[in-house]
Amino acid sequence: MNNGPAEAAIRAALDIEAAHKLESIQKAVREFATPYGYDRFVLFSASSASDEVVERIYWVEGRWFGDGHGVDAETYVRRCPVTRHILNAREAFFWRKEQKQGEERYQVIRAPGGPGVQGLQVPVFGPQGLEGAMSLGGEAVDGSPRVRLGLSLIATAAFFSARRLLEAPPGEALKNLSQREREVLAWTAAGRRQADIAATLGLSERTIENHLRSARRRLGVATTAQAIRMAIRNGEIEG
Repeated sequence: MNNGPAEAAIRAALDIEAAHKLESIQKAVREFATPYGYDRFVLFSASSASDEVVERIYWVEGRWFGDGHGVDAETYVRRCPVTRHILNAREAFFWRKEQKQGEERYQVIRAPGGPGVQGLQVPVFGPQGLEGAMSLGGEAVDGSPRVRLGLSLIATAAFFSARRLLEAPPGEALKNLSQREREVLAWTAAGRRQADIAATLGLSERTIENHLRSARRRLGVATTAQAIRMAIRNGEIEG
């Protein structure tokens, strides 16, 4: 057996790491995955500390629901229960969508095969544990070990590159957190409630929320969980 998929995956991962825009990442993923039957893609950041699991969707593309329409990010989050399986997964896993009694049902499978939409979900881990995932789907997809490993490599590279491009504030816009913002974020990261932080620092809960809002704005992120992760990566607070 030749090393085609492995070599192609390494080339694609290198292209993805060098990408300066999301479109370049998408192109590299498509060029590798499409010949193996994968034509549906979802790439997102995630956290086991979030009830919704998914924090931010970077890319969603394809006819996920077979109704002739593209799917928006909110619909994917709402209708894809297999996403939560990444909370218990430690490596990439295959899944299948089936129609039963007029309802769409997802299940984790050992290997793809047979009719219907199937795919591969790749959880991505970092210093904070689960940090994101990519799901690739299609019909009659290739589930061979070489392709699975190649897709896992590419999905991981795509996640970190997309996060770098989409979540890192522009160079001039990056501002250091104030001492108080660092304190509030650090206490929040440690699991303290806003009321407890307010009592500890001698501030009102409204002031604590204002500090968190300011920290999110300085770091260019939408949620406090993202702000904590960004602050840890930037060395503003300890993980």
